[in-house]
Amino acid sequence: MNEAALPRSRGRRIFAGVAFLVALAILLSLGTWQARRLVWKEALIAEIEARRHAAPTPLGEIEAMALQGGDVDYRTTTATGLFQHDKERHFFATHDGQSGFYVYTPLQLDDGRFLFVNRGFVPYERKEPGTRLAGQIAAGPVTVNGLARAKLPEKPSSLVPDNDPAKNIFYWKDLDAMAATVDLPADKVLPFFVDADATPNPGGLPIGAVTQVDLPNNHLQYAVTWYGLAAALTAVAGTMWWRNRRGG
Repeated sequence: MNEAALPRSRGRRIFAGVAFLVALAILLSLGTWQARRLVWKEALIAEIEARRHAAPTPLGEIEAMALQGGDVDYRTTTATGLFQHDKERHFFATHDGQSGFYVYTPLQLDDGRFLFVNRGFVPYERKEPGTRLAGQIAAGPVTVNGLARAKLPEKPSSLVPDNDPAKNIFYWKDLDAMAATVDLPADKVLPFFVDADATPNPGGLPIGAVTQVDLPNNHLQYAVTWYGLAAALTAVAGTMWWRNRRGG
């Protein structure tokens, strides 16, 4: 090798070394980030499971948490009141592969306020209450057991369609709009929902216990992937270095 080529060769080796270190740092940081996400996700899943199996939290405590910006999701609770079936709202959803709606019905409590209860799923063709009269419980107060769900402050994504109150079809759970479209004063509506449990309704509809709590947890797989790529990169770089050294 001539003397003029030596600096170029040395420069290429320095560049390759820096590129290797940068790539390795990125891969290791991504693996570490996913490992931390794994710890966070496992703690979140454990917390949700604990809430779902805990003793019911009084509505007043959940309301106080919600008003203070606390996390009320998946807390078990109980409410007693009168269903206002003429004011039910319909949230477009799927259940067991079938299209239809979740039925959100205001439950009037003893103090005159209202709690929107997700009574469960009805098939698309059973949207109108007249097609499922057996399930429109009317004989006095009822007690609902279920899970509290937080009120959404805004549409969760621009990909979600806008709600269509005129057709009573909601694509995201806008509690304020649900209340306003059935003339319920905002100050009379509790600032959260309750998803009813699997207690059967007359006539079989709505189908309760539709809360989805299956949180995806693929962070271990992602962490192993990034760390594996870091190990493979190191092995390749080490092999190249060894060959270059032997070749002089």
